[in-house]
Amino acid sequence: MKRTDRSRAQILDAADVAFRQLGYDGTSVEEIANRAGLTRKTVYNLFGSKEEIALCLIARAEAEDAGYRARIAANDDAVGLIETVLIDSARWCLANPALARLALAPRERPSLAPPPDRPSFQGLVRDILELGQRQGRIRQDEPVEFMTLILLGVYGQAMLNALPRGTADDSEIRKIVRLVIEGIGDGVTR
Repeated sequence: MKRTDRSRAQILDAADVAFRQLGYDGTSVEEIANRAGLTRKTVYNLFGSKEEIALCLIARAEAEDAGYRARIAANDDAVGLIETVLIDSARWCLANPALARLALAPRERPSLAPPPDRPSFQGLVRDILELGQRQGRIRQDEPVEFMTLILLGVYGQAMLNALPRGTADDSEIRKIVRLVIEGIGDGVTR
């Protein structure tokens, strides 16, 4: 590993611990540099800001989707998979509340198309919903992109509400998934 890559990894690891212990607002670039054993100047040479460091940590967490992608490739049940992904995400959010707030309420909303340089959570959710439509397990009367926006919007708001409580109920997440993939009501037209 090159020294620059090693230093970036040290900074991200130090920031991860600092954000968990002190929160995003309670962590300074100086604190991150000290924990990484580097100078503040080195941190700023590798990252433009504390927010950029936090966004890189979020991207690093999103990039850990290989297991989910393998399940998509294996044609696993999409409903169970989307529930698993959102429950795992909720656990990550609760373990990383400072980063979760930044990820759930970003200044700029990312697009559904995966960024060319890394995987995205939105892209993963979209791909699972598309799998579910192909399997006939998820409603097909709405475009997958629209359903992704609805699901992530409702899920994101539920997580923002759960963060102050420090808990999220798996059954609530399953209910959100059910409402999006089945619709609201009993399905009978009157």
